[in-house]
Amino acid sequence: MIKIGPIEFPDFPFLLAPMEDVSDPPFRRLCKMHGADLMYSEFISSEGLIRDAIKSRKKLDIFDHERPIGIQIFGGDEEAMSLSARIVETVNPDLVDINFGCPVKKVVCKGAGAGVLKDIPLMVKLAKAVVRSTHLPVTVKTRLGWDEQSINIDEVAERLQDVGIQALTVHARTRSQMYKGHSDWTHIARIKNNPRIHIPIFGNGDINSPEKAKEYKETYGVDGIMIGRAAIGNPWIFEEIKQYLKTGELLPKPSVQQRIEAVRKHAVWSVEWKGERAGILEMRQHYSNYFKGLPNFREYKTQLFSALTLEELESVFKSLSELH
Repeated sequence: MIKIGPIEFPDFPFLLAPMEDVSDPPFRRLCKMHGADLMYSEFISSEGLIRDAIKSRKKLDIFDHERPIGIQIFGGDEEAMSLSARIVETVNPDLVDINFGCPVKKVVCKGAGAGVLKDIPLMVKLAKAVVRSTHLPVTVKTRLGWDEQSINIDEVAERLQDVGIQALTVHARTRSQMYKGHSDWTHIARIKNNPRIHIPIFGNGDINSPEKAKEYKETYGVDGIMIGRAAIGNPWIFEEIKQYLKTGELLPKPSVQQRIEAVRKHAVWSVEWKGERAGILEMRQHYSNYFKGLPNFREYKTQLFSALTLEELESVFKSLSELH
């Protein structure tokens, strides 16, 4: 059994990655339905939380049906991270996660996310400040290092564990790789085999099929796997992997009807959470992913983009359903 503080997980848990503009409550709910064991909020700026920025506050919305769930924060200032951890604690998540891995320029420029990879003492100070500020378990998501010449994940893992981090997720790329090239999980395996490391180590990067999940589980010996981009438009990936690990058999790919039903649920929950207009506008980024590979989808995509109410969306779903 894998434990993060008092939270107990199955022997090999699957985590939904915190993805900006994707990992919101409606999407998380779908992934939970289809087998995700632990989920995270979209990353939240510590400075934004302290300023009471509406967008940052909205990202604190969590619901009991999602548990266990972690809220992820980022920032480069000890005091801001400490204070934001206390704010996060007020909404009672199951854990607090620190983002030391986001490679996006606007985050890195503030000395946050992957920007901290250049300064391990600062990373340790920030982690320590968060651990001291909350009674919740604190975890970290990070990358291998800034670039190929400065892979420092071995030292990072030990030092973060020493200041009280209770689990570590490693995206097996450097910051300079962004999301390109291949991830290199040999570095994660090395951390996992380090006799000094006793916290759970989760791997992230390039897991996009049940076969790959099984191969990486067996090859690298991690405690669990975090899935990000491969779950977009495909929340079924969690149950597909679990079935394959358990039986060696692949589940059939979701039918068009199952895809329509997933999009319908996603849209309804999005509207419940954000209101009809905002909820439906935010769904637009998802349609192409849900219906990837569907012949003649272009005209339906135009109709889905034109819909401004759930009723109009339902009409398009009905047409799609009748065609298939």
